[in-house]
Amino acid sequence: MCQIFAGQDPATYAYKARSVRLAGHATSIRLEAAFWEILDEIATSQGMSTPRFLSTLYDEVLDLHGEISNFTSLLRVACVIYLQRPGMAGQLAETAFASAAAQ
Repeated sequence: MCQIFAGQDPATYAYKARSVRLAGHATSIRLEAAFWEILDEIATSQGMSTPRFLSTLYDEVLDLHGEISNFTSLLRVACVIYLQRPGMAGQLAETAFASAAAQ
C-alpha cells in the first residue's frame, strides 16, 4: 500500500514558484507541482487562466474575511475541497494520465 504514496514521482512534490498579481501587487507563490496541476484544472473549469483565478479568489476571500493570513495554505485546502467533490479526483486523474501519455 505504501508504494502508492512512496513510489510517486518526486517531481509531483517539488516546489514550483509562479509570479502572480494579487490586489495590484506582484508576488510569488510557491506550491508543490501537484497543487499547481489541480489549480490549473480548477481555473480551467471556471473559464479562467490560473493567474486570473488566483486573483479573483484572493479578492473574494478579502471581501468575505477582511484578511488572508496564509494564502498558500488556503490554496492547498481549496485543492483538497475540489478533489473531495464527487467525480473530481477521477476526472483529474484521467486528465493527468492523458497528459502523461501524450508526452
